[in-house]
Amino acid sequence: MVVIGVTGHRGLSGGQAEYTAGEMRRVLAPLAAAGLTGISCLAEGADTIFADVVLELGGRLIVMIPAAGYRDFQPATHRRNYDRLLGRATEIRSQDRAKPDLPSLMSASRLLVDASDRVLAVWDGLPARGFGGTADVVSYARWRRKPLQIIWPDGAVRAGATSVAGSGERQR
Repeated sequence: MVVIGVTGHRGLSGGQAEYTAGEMRRVLAPLAAAGLTGISCLAEGADTIFADVVLELGGRLIVMIPAAGYRDFQPATHRRNYDRLLGRATEIRSQDRAKPDLPSLMSASRLLVDASDRVLAVWDGLPARGFGGTADVVSYARWRRKPLQIIWPDGAVRAGATSVAGSGERQR
């Protein structure tokens, strides 16, 4: 059985979300026959797309909850999806933290990386917008020497980004 963790951007456009789902299916489908477990914090965007693909492929879902109140920290429009996926989780791991903040999010991401055999990152290649962002998690995964696969559509720009990484998909 292989355990795959996910990190990635929130606020993906429709095209970015479709690309991400397709690439995740392509990467994860060959692993499903041997037993696939995915670990996600279920944030809106890449985390949720990943969780849906893992479940669609018959895999097990482990949810990492960074802190008490994490559900309410999610955008109101995402909470229904969060609840749906949380209800389908095989296992829920919660940190003993009073509130969701940047340190609790990064701590949960570190635990997610540590528990994973490999990490998928939906990342545009740009620096994190705040502590614990996707770039920080990618850096931690590299430091831990975890196999890392980056998914990002060539030429795509994340909302609010000022430059294009054009990273496409690459393995590190």
